[in-house]
Amino acid sequence: MNLVYVFDAYCGWSYGFAPTLAEVTLRHPGLPVEVVSGGLFTGPRAVPIREFGYVQGANTKIGELTGVEFGAGYERLIADGSFVMDSLDAARGMAALRQAAPDRAVELAIAVQAAFYQDGLSLSDPGTFTRIAAAAGLDPLEVGAALAAPAAPLVAEADFRRAAALGANAYPTLLAQDGDRTTVLAVGHAGPDKIDTLLEQFAAARTRSTASGR
Repeated sequence: MNLVYVFDAYCGWSYGFAPTLAEVTLRHPGLPVEVVSGGLFTGPRAVPIREFGYVQGANTKIGELTGVEFGAGYERLIADGSFVMDSLDAARGMAALRQAAPDRAVELAIAVQAAFYQDGLSLSDPGTFTRIAAAAGLDPLEVGAALAAPAAPLVAEADFRRAAALGANAYPTLLAQDGDRTTVLAVGHAGPDKIDTLLEQFAAARTRSTASGR
């Protein structure tokens, strides 16, 4: 069995889900987690942040519900209004970090969102990802090379296709998989206790299926 976490680094609700995700992985250290980037802001939606008038109100709600805080660097960035959130660039960077340390993908995804939502760093800037890599004890040159590779956009687009194939059209989405069986554990917001309950139910169903020979 494994978990699949589908998120968008520019999605405020994904940022709000980070504490829950961290707690779930802490409670289940032996459970593999696949991290997949979604494409929330691509094509015609990759526009200046001022065009999304709901952002401030949504952030207030996210903070109240989840307890996450939005940093001064981020607040300055969105106050200007000209910043463009491009999920393809964010997914490229996430893929480069994931390639460098596949077993730390959750930790790195959380760090990517902190770089934006706390420090106000652009996820279109390769330097943001080499900085994250260095802070995580990874080789920033390796991550920079992966970002600059011609295949980097293709890897990001493969993530988008993977998210679509999983039926994850809202972020974040947390899934549990066991062979060809998949169940949704959370979409948007959920606490770790609720996710634990659903995981237990999923595991119990697997046990019953095995016992019955199906």
